[in-house]
Amino acid sequence: MGLPVMTLGVSTWPIVDGIERLHGPVTVVRRCLDLTELLAAARAGLGRAALVAEGAEEITASLLEQIRLGGAAVLVLEGHDHRRLAGLGAVVVPGRAAPADAARLVEEAVAAAAGAARPAGYADVSGTPAPPDTGGSPGQDAGPPLRPGRVVAVWGPTGAPGRTTVAVNLAAELALLGEDAALVDADTYGASVAATLGMLDEAAGLAQACRLAEQGRLDGEALRRAAADVAVAGRTVRVLTGLTRQDRWPELRSSAMTTVLERSAHEFSTTVVDCGFALEADEELTVDTMAPRRHAAALAALERADVVVAVGAGDAIGVPRLVKALPEAVAAAPGARLVVAVNKLRRSAAGRSPELGIQEAWARFGAGSALEQFVPWEPETFDTALLAGAVLAETAAGSPARAALRELAGRVLAEPEEHGGTQQPVVRGTRLGARIGAWLRR
Repeated sequence: MGLPVMTLGVSTWPIVDGIERLHGPVTVVRRCLDLTELLAAARAGLGRAALVAEGAEEITASLLEQIRLGGAAVLVLEGHDHRRLAGLGAVVVPGRAAPADAARLVEEAVAAAAGAARPAGYADVSGTPAPPDTGGSPGQDAGPPLRPGRVVAVWGPTGAPGRTTVAVNLAAELALLGEDAALVDADTYGASVAATLGMLDEAAGLAQACRLAEQGRLDGEALRRAAADVAVAGRTVRVLTGLTRQDRWPELRSSAMTTVLERSAHEFSTTVVDCGFALEADEELTVDTMAPRRHAAALAALERADVVVAVGAGDAIGVPRLVKALPEAVAAAPGARLVVAVNKLRRSAAGRSPELGIQEAWARFGAGSALEQFVPWEPETFDTALLAGAVLAETAAGSPARAALRELAGRVLAEPEEHGGTQQPVVRGTRLGARIGAWLRR
């Protein structure tokens, strides 16, 4: 069975000419003149491998992903930005490789790409596997692999249930509990973490980190430079601020977001991600299936998450919205531990016994996950913190809302066997439960 190969750059010609003279399974089907032609050939499925030389400097993580989606493994000739591309998952072919050795690398790269769910690889210039990424900065001695930190995605349905408020205060409480915490604003519709914390810097730290990830240049030091250090109650939270305009969402591509979260998990013990509400993947139905996706940031965060904190508003509209949208979030976060929290809990919207009423409605109509945390609605307390650009631990350390958010942080840190909070007693026949049932049956 033949292995058709596409090439980019004249420096590849001596190697592929030698491979052709072997009359083996590896054959050259297209010698591309520029990167655009290579992408077109890859998307047309003309080759099983792409060998690049000149022009490699223009290849980003997203372009590599497009080539791979066309079914081609990517190899780069030594000396043509090969170290950066090797970090992105390309296989490096030594410049003095014999034709038989080069053909073997092509065959191994194609086999690895076909047999692995994720890009595998990756020979260095000597053809031996690259050392594992330990999360350190370039130039540091490689030690034993570090256990990555946890990624916590804070998500909630449409309707302003308080995702950002929960995410910001959760990150602060985790820092106060001794975690080296990072906070990422990945909301592509209404990024507001910077404003909530009173940050005046208009730079989009997450977009900067994603650009570096696209170029294969995001290491631990670069990530820390992109993040802003914010002091909260004597501790420090590293914040990757969100987009300054909604129309910049194409900068947060899925592959780049995944790389940023992986790097953050190596650098920090806990990374809290403020996600957007929308999880639809309808962009995949357009003609250009490789175009940027509006909801890629949220979907990538949920896919990578170790814990998903699902936030819903505690009223007759917010709870049904959470019930209906929660299965979609669970499907987008395979393997993540789910913690469901009801925010803005108040008697005026949920009756004289708001917790019992919502528990009753959830037991009847919920998706099987237990409600584990209630955060009371204290508008004046939250307004004071927002006006000061601070967290509740600084402006209202003794408030019930702050106590609930601190308890939520403890639930996030709990190991799975320690998790599983107690179920509140269920009261049947509350007015709120009847209203929510009618809403869900519509």
